[in-house]
Amino acid sequence: MANHKSAEKRIRQTEVRTEVNRARVSRIRTFVKKVELALEAGDKSAAAEAFKLAQPEMMRGVSKGVLHRNTVSRKLSRLSLRINALG
Repeated sequence: MANHKSAEKRIRQTEVRTEVNRARVSRIRTFVKKVELALEAGDKSAAAEAFKLAQPEMMRGVSKGVLHRNTVSRKLSRLSLRINALG
């Protein structure tokens, strides 16, 4: 247990921050899943539309520090390649 007031405060802050970050990552996964489902269905326009919504959400995750910049760039690149590969 924490012995100092500041340590107790840090524990409280960490709990709140963890919940916010978990929600943020979960939201990003949901957006990516929508793109994946559209890709599996073979619907290029729906996939492109979902991708347009997922892209800023993923970049927001980078700016908030929950995902690494290169990881998001790689995932976006691979998703866009898959969308462009659809006929």
